Amino acid sequence: AAPPASAHPGVPSVLGGAAPGGFGCPGLGMYVYAQSGVYLPHSAAAQYYSGTPISFSELAPGDLVFFGRPISHVGIYIGGGSMIHAPFEGAVVSITGISGGGSYSGACRL
Repeated sequence: AAPPASAHPGVPSVLGGAAPGGFGCPGLGMYVYAQSGVYLPHSAAAQYYSGTPISFSELAPGDLVFFGRPISHVGIYIGGGSMIHAPFEGAVVSITGISGGGSYSGACRL
């Protein structure tokens, strides 16, 4: 599982960002997982195919959760029905319920 991403709330949400100065949604996962030596592509859709698909009922902290059809957003599940994500440009990295990500489309475990 990935290290806790919860150290990054409040960091600016920046389109394409992949560093602590600003994260886009796939960039947050890229950065967090890279700290454990797991390297992800810089695309929410490509990240979906980087792991093993799991059902909603199998979610565990560290799993990636995906939204949109086609997939256009990703967050990191932290447990209790919540995730951490970079919601949109101009916002900040935040913890929210999975329903805050938009139209849920699936999850994967790395």
